[in-house]
Amino acid sequence: MRWNNLSDDDRNAAPGLFGTDVVTRTVDTPEFRGITFHEVRARSLVNRVPGASRMPFEWTVNPYRGCSHACVYCFARRTHAYLDLDTGTGFDSQIVVKVNAPELLRKELATGRWHGQHIAMGTNVDCYQRAEGRYRLMPGIIDALTEHGNPFSILTKGTLVLRDAEAIARAAHAGDVGVSVSLGFVDERLWRTVEPGTPSPMRRLDVVRTLTGMGVPVGVLMAPVVPFLGDAPDQLRETVRAIAAAGAVSVTPLALHLRPGAREWFLQWLDDHHPELLPSYHGLYGDGAYAPRWYQRRVTGQVHELAAEYGIGPLPRPGAHRSRRFRGSRETPDRSAGQAAGQNGPTAIQLTLL
Repeated sequence: MRWNNLSDDDRNAAPGLFGTDVVTRTVDTPEFRGITFHEVRARSLVNRVPGASRMPFEWTVNPYRGCSHACVYCFARRTHAYLDLDTGTGFDSQIVVKVNAPELLRKELATGRWHGQHIAMGTNVDCYQRAEGRYRLMPGIIDALTEHGNPFSILTKGTLVLRDAEAIARAAHAGDVGVSVSLGFVDERLWRTVEPGTPSPMRRLDVVRTLTGMGVPVGVLMAPVVPFLGDAPDQLRETVRAIAAAGAVSVTPLALHLRPGAREWFLQWLDDHHPELLPSYHGLYGDGAYAPRWYQRRVTGQVHELAAEYGIGPLPRPGAHRSRRFRGSRETPDRSAGQAAGQNGPTAIQLTLL
């Protein structure tokens, strides 16, 4: 392990966000080889989503920045640029860890300015990525939210969430708690290339099966549906069938979107692996980050038909309460939060742009 104390003027320390008390650790154990952790003591944790956001929630908690899941399409890559860190391999391997997250959350929930609004987690980077196995921040976060009776939701690709299954089940049985698993496809060849650091689709379906068996209804955010690689009718059918068999209570499709930061990284990956698809992607995403409405409508319609056939439905839209009474974190906003688990049960937003 290599330790370096970052100085006050080190750009990677992002002093405006975290202050000067930053430690960088490079861990040589096999499960973390090549990953550098920037341990910070955050000044605030509850983060307010910008008012112009499409998200149905207002408040988020993100104990990590950067994500070792290394999904080539990840919309959150651009957030690393706010810290003057690389949005490509740097996003995958330079992980900012807010080591004081549980204690800071308790403090913020106890303030008279906080009125118990819903808090969404996993909306920017996965709170159950591999780093969580080392730092164990989520148990304290869940305990703090449960003790205050604060509604919350978790969206994850990580099987590590099962470590905290009993705590999540207790919270869900006592209050307004939602869990969603992100799973865009079950094609293992596609998974190995576009989501190389994630648990396999089948293992994620085990999360759905296990939590549902514990009485925690779990929805699936079927995201992303990858054009020309994961959107064939037989692929959609196979995915929805597997989701239904795992016991998911709902499924909502979300077509791939390519925002700046993620767009460049994904197109480079496409050029390396499927160069013949570049013209098709430039045609589909030539006007912006989102696939055209006709494409989104087609995918949404196909998935909803399949979901009805297999006895599950879309995730209901959460009735988010967008109060402005709490002055939360002025941390760099989660501008890229394009996925979310919502408020009322295992819910998530549908970005179909109809």
